[in-house]
Amino acid sequence: MQLAFILYKYFPYGGLQRDFIRIALECQQRGHAIRVYTPIWEGEVPAGFEVVVVPVKALFNHRRNEKLTAWIKADLLKRPVDRVVGFNKMPGLDVYYAADGCFEDKAQTLRNSLYRQWGRYKHFADYERAVFAPESKTEILMISEVQQPLFVKHYATQTERFHLLPPGITQDRRAPANASEIRAEFRREFSLAETDLLLVQIGSGFKTKGLDRSLKALAALPLELKQRTRLIAIGQDDPSTFKLQAKALGVSEQVSILKGRSDIPRFLLGADLLIHPAYNENTGTVLLEALVAGLPVLVSTVCGYAHYIAEADCGRVLREPFEQAQLNQQLSAMLGDDAGRAAWGANGLAFAAKADLYSMPQHAADVIVAERA
Repeated sequence: MQLAFILYKYFPYGGLQRDFIRIALECQQRGHAIRVYTPIWEGEVPAGFEVVVVPVKALFNHRRNEKLTAWIKADLLKRPVDRVVGFNKMPGLDVYYAADGCFEDKAQTLRNSLYRQWGRYKHFADYERAVFAPESKTEILMISEVQQPLFVKHYATQTERFHLLPPGITQDRRAPANASEIRAEFRREFSLAETDLLLVQIGSGFKTKGLDRSLKALAALPLELKQRTRLIAIGQDDPSTFKLQAKALGVSEQVSILKGRSDIPRFLLGADLLIHPAYNENTGTVLLEALVAGLPVLVSTVCGYAHYIAEADCGRVLREPFEQAQLNQQLSAMLGDDAGRAAWGANGLAFAAKADLYSMPQHAADVIVAERA
């Protein structure tokens, strides 16, 4: 089959982008041809991929999306394919990978009525409806079971069109046999003493991921703990606001904010705790990457994969509604409990050995290339 994949932006460190590349490679390994449409491609192109960088620009994202959709539609008329797979919501898809939550639900519950009068709202609502409306034929790859009822509520989407995927953690995130050596080397490189504690927060979109909450929790630690705790945040985002916040809180010397990078497994092995107090998060792949690396996790319950942390007993899940005081207390308790962190880490490794946390690309490829009635 000739397959076309569409996404609004490709860069090597985004969660959606990494899922896309693994699914596309799985399809390619099964003998299918891969064409990719995107207005932005950063990084290497996998061997055998045809990447079409679509030449569209606009002042507003929703206008750019509309131009992109029209351009791709015209090109597909000239060069047809067997399946069109989208990683963002848009019309004309055979398969949609649901990396994002329900836009309509957020618009109705988190925004005022005036917002729904704007052109931006109409665009994203129309594009979501094109995927989930009952008259649509799009098959839907779900990665968060908590979102499916919301789509059904707003669109009455047929249940049989949803395909719930297992997580897709790559095996290189699992703790290797020489994990202790990697940890020791990492901590030497970052000048971490034996008694120092390292928090990591990983993920692009620092605001959504709750980096402001993490900085407040770091600043609120008891003095003895705070003096030996560092925080490294990693992601593709503008760090300026958070650097100013760290300075205002008096912790700027203990905080490093790094751009996205390819050696995340080293950070997971070298750290003492992953903190992820997100405001909203469809899944939170990094939670499972920490779990399989044996790194304890402190996470807000709104994250789609937070339930795995509770099931594996490899950290703590914050109650809702979120309270900063609860995060502060839990962070202090976890950092101050060396034996507890060791037990949480061991629990994560045991869970990683028995649970299916890895086969998402294979299941997604099954749906994409399946025969249609």
